[in-house]
Amino acid sequence: MSWKPEVDEIERRRALAAAHGGPEAVAKQHARGRLTVRERVDALVDPGSFREHGGIAGRSETDERGHVESFSPANVVVGVASIDGRPVVVGGDDFTIRGAAYSPAGLRKGQYADELAIRRRIPLVRLLEGGGATITGATGVHGRSGYDLTAPSPMNLLCIEALAAVPVVCAALGPVAGFPAARLVASHFALMTRDTAQVMSGGPALVERALGKKISKEDLGGAEVHLRSGVVNNVADDEEDVWHQVRTFLSYLPPNTWETAPVVDADDPRGREEEELLSIIPRNRRRAYKMRRAIELIVDHGSFFEMTSLYGRSQITGFARLDGHSVGVLANDCHHAGGSMSAEGAQKVRRFVETCDRFGLPMVSFVDEPGFMIGPEAERAGTIRYGMEAMFAVAQSEMPWAAVIVRKAFGVAAGIHIGPGCHVLAWPSAQSGALPVEGGVALAYRDEIASAPDPDARRRELEDELARAQSVFPRAEDFGVHDLIDPRHTRPALCDWIDEIQPRLRTRQRSWF
Repeated sequence: MSWKPEVDEIERRRALAAAHGGPEAVAKQHARGRLTVRERVDALVDPGSFREHGGIAGRSETDERGHVESFSPANVVVGVASIDGRPVVVGGDDFTIRGAAYSPAGLRKGQYADELAIRRRIPLVRLLEGGGATITGATGVHGRSGYDLTAPSPMNLLCIEALAAVPVVCAALGPVAGFPAARLVASHFALMTRDTAQVMSGGPALVERALGKKISKEDLGGAEVHLRSGVVNNVADDEEDVWHQVRTFLSYLPPNTWETAPVVDADDPRGREEEELLSIIPRNRRRAYKMRRAIELIVDHGSFFEMTSLYGRSQITGFARLDGHSVGVLANDCHHAGGSMSAEGAQKVRRFVETCDRFGLPMVSFVDEPGFMIGPEAERAGTIRYGMEAMFAVAQSEMPWAAVIVRKAFGVAAGIHIGPGCHVLAWPSAQSGALPVEGGVALAYRDEIASAPDPDARRRELEDELARAQSVFPRAEDFGVHDLIDPRHTRPALCDWIDEIQPRLRTRQRSWF
């Protein structure tokens, strides 16, 4: 007597689970331009590396003899795989089964994915699509919500614990509302597909019932909305672009908060000096230039990976490499409000600094900061409050900092770009002070300018005089910067700094658990 009948039943259930919600549901998913969850996992991870956990979890119906008549698989897929040879936990929603409204087993599998990543100390990738819950609850039974209000939700606690322990990446690959939307933003890197995903706290039906307003999913939570809301970091052109961005993001980070980031072989000479950097900053203080171009000329070729580019646009955040070592990059974009620190920019900087600090990535800051954004809109947005929250995050950070003052470093906001123990380099184009020249002259010399025979000419004279006083050369003489350098020498200087901080990076410790 063998156990073959039971083994056959296992395989039958595996086959039913692999069929998702059935041929018709899979065909509808494909017709929407979206893959099934297992197709997504296979496309993301290294070929043949996915090892599914709980593949036959679900719910069965049996006859009076105990024979299974039907089997409905859980609508969450979970397992361990590798991406570029490094282990990860992957969990994904199966929209072909009840629109991914979580079943009891689905909820437990989602919770297990977080637990597994925390215990194994490896990154977690969530592939999200669905509303997450229904009014009848996970069981579909009316009259009981299943919520225990006397204790915190284990899934909520695990989301937070995972954020503190491992890199968490979440992708919205279709409509994502309610609890899955909360899980999306409980991440270090959130992205969504441009044409097939929407992210909403509540969908159009809820909005219409609660607010009496009809609105489409796209207008409520489409990519154009959330690129500028800051809910997601990046938007992907399609699912293939999602897989590329997820792999790229994870390549810069360590597997957990206790280890250091991987070092890759750099095919870019550390001593490279670019002639273009000598003239990239205009002599005319009012002229803009391309900060991203300056960054690309300094970091390892092709290594700059920008995030959250259309939110808080006066600030630039992203990862890059210097001589193969991962670094966080913070910079100003003078094409937007002169690069000044807005409320949105401050929130963006705070989140980015906290992520880099959590995973021990050194921060390289390229500074052209004219100060906090001013005006009635800036005041209504609470700019100074969010700015000081960003300042607090910087002051509390423990990773090494290097700052390159490329042009302006004015007011309190300049301090957001210069972390504790920062190694400060400056270009000859650098200027610093309490206020930018233009604003300072207008404030301090208002009466003198107004009474001059030619007010505009007198204003220009005073601005030029004050600009000379804000030159970086006197500060370099007073050791107000650690070095005043030829802009072409920035890459070699930063690569030397990377070598110097290695002992500190190797001995960093986290004490979260």
